[in-house]
Amino acid sequence: MSPRRLYFTLEFLLAMGAASVVFDLYLVNVLRLSPLQLILMGTVMEATVFVCEVPTGIVADTYSRRLSYIVGVFGMGLAVVLVGLSTAAWMVIVLWGFWGFSYTFTSGSFEAWITDEIGVENVGSLFLRGQRAGLAGALVGLGGAVAVGVFSLRAAVVASGGVQVAAGVLCVMAMRETGFVRRPGHARQLLRTAAAGVRFMRASTLLVLLAATELIAGFGSEAFDRLTEAHVIRDVGFPSSINPVYGFGVVSAIATVVGFFAVRPLIRHIDREGISAVAQMLVLLTLGTAASQILFAVGAGFWFVMAIFLVAIVTRSFVGPLYTTWLNDLVTDSSVRATVLSISGQANAIGQAAGGPVLGLVGNVFGIPYALVAGALTTLPAAALYARATRRQEAIPAVAGSTSA
Repeated sequence: MSPRRLYFTLEFLLAMGAASVVFDLYLVNVLRLSPLQLILMGTVMEATVFVCEVPTGIVADTYSRRLSYIVGVFGMGLAVVLVGLSTAAWMVIVLWGFWGFSYTFTSGSFEAWITDEIGVENVGSLFLRGQRAGLAGALVGLGGAVAVGVFSLRAAVVASGGVQVAAGVLCVMAMRETGFVRRPGHARQLLRTAAAGVRFMRASTLLVLLAATELIAGFGSEAFDRLTEAHVIRDVGFPSSINPVYGFGVVSAIATVVGFFAVRPLIRHIDREGISAVAQMLVLLTLGTAASQILFAVGAGFWFVMAIFLVAIVTRSFVGPLYTTWLNDLVTDSSVRATVLSISGQANAIGQAAGGPVLGLVGNVFGIPYALVAGALTTLPAAALYARATRRQEAIPAVAGSTSA
């Protein structure tokens, strides 16, 4: 299988196995986790990511991106399966920490692998196209998860983890690694890789600014990540005639279809305008996401809240691949690519680990809507930093739209 085809296939499978709506409903309706427990689940995961993100990125840059990714995919799938078999809140929190540990092996290594296999000059809108493949997989997975979840949310979660394990098996069979040269494996070389990655990042103001946006965005994202389903179920209320599994499933399906078609004009825009278009879109999407999350928190009426929820999901889904596209364009030294991407991911983890308990406490004391509003307001400075990075990029033509430092 060609690297491009494998990349899109894995994006499809991993999104198919995510089934986040069913997973979150399982946590709220079956395990009955409180707002603080839901936040703590994310906080433990993000704290684990904070500790392990950069070390696993260094391993990927030193030993093998392929091996790093395979280990991570298998671990993530296993964690989801075990969460589906658990009954105690503390066990779920611990297992989600293991999921975060496994995730760090995939973070940076997957993007670094595909960039090296096809060449940084050929990446272009690849990550947005991968997002499109993921949306298609999410739609298929959502249908299957809802069909199973109506009878058993627990079984749906276990099945979702099984799909991710199957993706790991595909990696073992079909993933090749021809664009990466393994370095001598000893501790001193690991330290050299870490130092080189830090030096590369510190030398670029743009990279520092992008890491800062991840820190801020991470601080405010935990509330929306963990409390949306609980807010609709406990604060807004579902009509008695609608099963929450169907309700959230339909909204997610609509958001997936809208996102699938909306990504096409974004791809065309990037292919036509280059990397500068990515920076501008990140500003607009960050502002749109924050505004929709605030309306979701304060809105009255089930149908209005669910419509705004749909908008928030769609706008938010494009930020990640656009950010990755911009970041990869700036990392011109392949030998530290996974390390730099991991440093950026660590900034997000620091923000989530710091912001999660604060927002969880706000939700417990004042109510979930207050936590959601606080989280959305916290992300607004990220838009200002994106705008500043855009202006700096325009002032440095050698960086904008190029693949050289």
